[in-house]
Amino acid sequence: MRIHENGQVEIDGIDKLILNAFMDNANIPVSQLAKELGISNTAVHQRIKKLETSGIISATKVIINPAVLGYSTMSFVGVFMDKPSSYKLVINALEQIPEVVEAHFTTGNYGIFLKILSRDNLHLMNVLNKKLQQIDGVTRTETIISLEQPIDRQIKL
Repeated sequence: MRIHENGQVEIDGIDKLILNAFMDNANIPVSQLAKELGISNTAVHQRIKKLETSGIISATKVIINPAVLGYSTMSFVGVFMDKPSSYKLVINALEQIPEVVEAHFTTGNYGIFLKILSRDNLHLMNVLNKKLQQIDGVTRTETIISLEQPIDRQIKL
């Protein structure tokens, strides 16, 4: 691993193999990974630690399946704001809405683009009308409902 002056990190082939293995299965035992890579457990541990320290690995977390918990409607919502300076206030309010799982400050028509999980269309309508559209600084929203998510992945290295 090499860190450039601009802060960009350059990784080698073994680091890429470790990262791809963890993205496929974060529970893979280090001993199994070491055996597959033909290096020692210690070397794998050291590389993982460096990947964490460099910020390449930012977290190890459990990913739940929201549909199994009844959240079967995924939607994307473009948020129009009265002025760009409302951004921080709107984001602070959006953080209080549990159905909002992603928020992006964007270029283009929308000031903020959201990913929302809801149980069904009625639940989504309530989130939009009673929560999102009540936020000071939000002037209107445009909603797109996802019918299917055929691709769900991280970047392959």
